[in-house]
Amino acid sequence: MKSRRGAVAAALGIAGIVLVGCGVQPSGVVGAGEPASGLTRGMRLYFASDSGLRGVPLLDREVKDLNAVVKLLAVGPPPAEQRDGLTSLVQLGGYTVTGTGTRVTMRLEGPYAMSGRDQGTGQLVCTLARAQSVLDPKTRADDVQVTMRPKEGAALGPYRCAEFLNR
Repeated sequence: MKSRRGAVAAALGIAGIVLVGCGVQPSGVVGAGEPASGLTRGMRLYFASDSGLRGVPLLDREVKDLNAVVKLLAVGPPPAEQRDGLTSLVQLGGYTVTGTGTRVTMRLEGPYAMSGRDQGTGQLVCTLARAQSVLDPKTRADDVQVTMRPKEGAALGPYRCAEFLNR
């Protein structure tokens, strides 16, 4: 054990001498920009799990509008994510989704079956916020507000994804 520690200390000493001897000069502080914050970039679908919502990158498909994203979300997670306990709680009839800047509106052809504060709504809000930010790169996902407008009754929202991520 002592000989192993001695060998490690000798290797570190030799590495230090080599680094000093090869002319590597210390550098000052290198600015790397702002620390990471908010939602990450790229298209993601959000699925429900026992521990809350989880984003799954959408790597193999190009999405051109918000309606297509909701269709993918309703299909459910890929098999690998299903084995990890992810599922889709989204159950919708007919709908139309439009987005402009930080505003996304989902117009339903019937009633909205969820409460508006549940994981299914969170799936829709977070997925649509992410999709809007990808389709409109000037828009940040965490700035997007999503409103659900059922055919009858009051509108739900506007909601932001952050409202559903820490549950």
